[in-house]
Amino acid sequence: MDFRASHRFARTSARKARLVADMVRGKSVNRALAELRHTPRRASTYMQRLLESAVANVEDRLANDTTLDVQVDDLFVKEVRVDEGPTLKRWRPRSMGRANRILKRTCHMYVTLGSHDAAMQVAGGRGSQAEKVAAGEED
Repeated sequence: MDFRASHRFARTSARKARLVADMVRGKSVNRALAELRHTPRRASTYMQRLLESAVANVEDRLANDTTLDVQVDDLFVKEVRVDEGPTLKRWRPRSMGRANRILKRTCHMYVTLGSHDAAMQVAGGRGSQAEKVAAGEED
């Protein structure tokens, strides 16, 4: 089961936010949050809030749906996507009556959390292709 959260119109450029997204992709939620707390980038604050929101979504779903068998500690960052948002265009006065354009970029951040147990059930308990090749079990 996947759990999603999004932060739209974040006031940072997509390029800068992707650096932070690459840092947390594939890690457990607890480890990703710990790393984001100690990262001195503005986008890390946005990503930290986004991950906390996704975890809150999981807790809310668990409280309302008793059939789900997911532990919050077993969650990992399955997918992180950062897309460009609209650009705010501003003008800055310059000498001799000129004006320069200032681009204030925004981005949309999306995160998907998955559980390790569900990933193993989908794979049927089988190892990865690399593990099969190493063991000599390839088809």
